[in-house]
Amino acid sequence: MDAKHYKTYIQIGLNILHYRRERGYTQEQLAEMTGYSRQQIQRVETAYSKPSVAILLDIAAALEIPVEKLFEMR
Repeated sequence: MDAKHYKTYIQIGLNILHYRRERGYTQEQLAEMTGYSRQQIQRVETAYSKPSVAILLDIAAALEIPVEKLFEMR
């Protein structure tokens, strides 16, 4: 993992978790909506792996939020 951006990856994951729960989706449901595996969603939410731009765009679309919301620092 890129230590330089690790805190940002953590925040992205927390934002995905927040919006996913706000909409009442499970990781499995979000995975089905985006075409990724539940494990991929889990790895992004926990900052275990670096998310690609494509997965972030797909997640934002599934959650019906602008992709910028995933980068908000709370």
